[in-house]
Amino acid sequence: MTLVTLKPGSVTLAEWRAIYHGAPVSLDPACRPGIAASAAAVAAIVAKGEPVYGINTGFGKLASVKIDAEDLETLQRNIVLSHAAGTGAAMPEPIARLMMALKLASLAQGASGVKPETIDLLLALIQKDLIPFVPAQGSVGASGDLAPLSHMTAAMIGTGYFFVKGAKVEAGKALAEAGLKPLVLGAKEGLALLNGTQFSTANALAGLFEAENAFHSALVTGALSTDAARGSDTPFDPRIHALRKHRGQIETAKALRDLMAGSAIRASHLVGDERVQDPYCLRCQPQVMGAALDVLRQAAATLETEANGVSDNPLIFADKGEALSGGNFHAEPVAFAADMIALALCEIGSIAERRIAMLVDPALSGMPAFLTPKPGLNSGFMIPQVTAAALVSENKQMAYPASVDSIPTSANQEDHVSMAAHGARRLAAMAANVRAVLGIELLAGAQGCDFHQPLKSSPALEAVRAALRKHVPTLDHDRHFYPDMEAANALVASGALVSAAKSVALPRISG
Repeated sequence: MTLVTLKPGSVTLAEWRAIYHGAPVSLDPACRPGIAASAAAVAAIVAKGEPVYGINTGFGKLASVKIDAEDLETLQRNIVLSHAAGTGAAMPEPIARLMMALKLASLAQGASGVKPETIDLLLALIQKDLIPFVPAQGSVGASGDLAPLSHMTAAMIGTGYFFVKGAKVEAGKALAEAGLKPLVLGAKEGLALLNGTQFSTANALAGLFEAENAFHSALVTGALSTDAARGSDTPFDPRIHALRKHRGQIETAKALRDLMAGSAIRASHLVGDERVQDPYCLRCQPQVMGAALDVLRQAAATLETEANGVSDNPLIFADKGEALSGGNFHAEPVAFAADMIALALCEIGSIAERRIAMLVDPALSGMPAFLTPKPGLNSGFMIPQVTAAALVSENKQMAYPASVDSIPTSANQEDHVSMAAHGARRLAAMAANVRAVLGIELLAGAQGCDFHQPLKSSPALEAVRAALRKHVPTLDHDRHFYPDMEAANALVASGALVSAAKSVALPRISG
């Protein structure tokens, strides 16, 4: 994979996506002077001896407690150990790696006061694929993602665990075997490492990237279902969408037109079709999917800004020798973005399930009941549609906005929190549900087109059917359905489904 050189403050979403997928990482050396100046500014503040939050005071409700100079290293170590209080399963390694890169890019902007050696260790861990064990539960999305980032930092100081080639290894041992020394934290460094939105942002970015794949896959399966149902492409006419003016709707309609272009199935009922209008799940795809596209793009813009920002506290301004306390750790922008992604995922899956339900209903599709040649003896797609309905309802239950929740913490010092971590963490499960629904729709759409043989669909959709039929034959009688669904799901998850339709350009979301 292509090396990603992090340029702190100006990393693109395409580069964050590449890191999520495992691309190697380096750091632009141009940021080094700023890092050194920031560390020097902290040293100067310590030398003055005046109380400055996070450098020589306690934390949160204990901010008024002055800490002596000889105890500053202990103070920073203590905050890491005491705050490493997460619970639950480990966050997935690709997302944890992305979190580390986000933290690296934030610290390297020279506003956090960390030493160059701290930057070097974090970069080395990413390059050597030493991924910290980080329990995924325990953050409320302000004062930063304290518990998850504390577990990351605990591993850096030799406490806790790393994943090494998938195995959970004691941190000190993993560092030694990699030729690295545990970090000794200086003034402010513990707080700088554990304060920030990088856990929430990493999970939200991963959700965004998975939602983009789901969006593209749903355009393909939606076009296939439209042809399978002998639906009309008239609702995709550009003149309709130009009048409403929404960019996402216009681009979605064009993609659907292009996916169906050249279909002999469509040509077969251009004239004399007694049906006047298709159901909404076919006819309103540009309106629903276009709205999802617009929302995902808005979320992408927010997350790109957040990923390139600095979100710890206090912030160091080396040119003035000042440390200013603020609230950049409050992850409300990430919470809103995660909620938008959740809503889009929910609707992408919802309208896809309606297309599946339409295809299996002979009163709507005109095809044999449940898409089986011998209904009654065979049940065909009866229960896969039920599974899709279950997954869609599960996503509805998870789509409630996390950002509208708050609960006071830290003895009411931190009295309003974002819940961004909750909002972002659910996205992986929601995206997995949508992928499974789209896998079922892929199977159903391809099966429906089989009933129209020898007529063929468009070149793009026939390429999609061919990719599926390499793994799943036509369903001519009931068989164990799970392997078919898993094979279709894998095509969606891997991006192979979208790649099969590569002759058609699909709208981009995240650059």
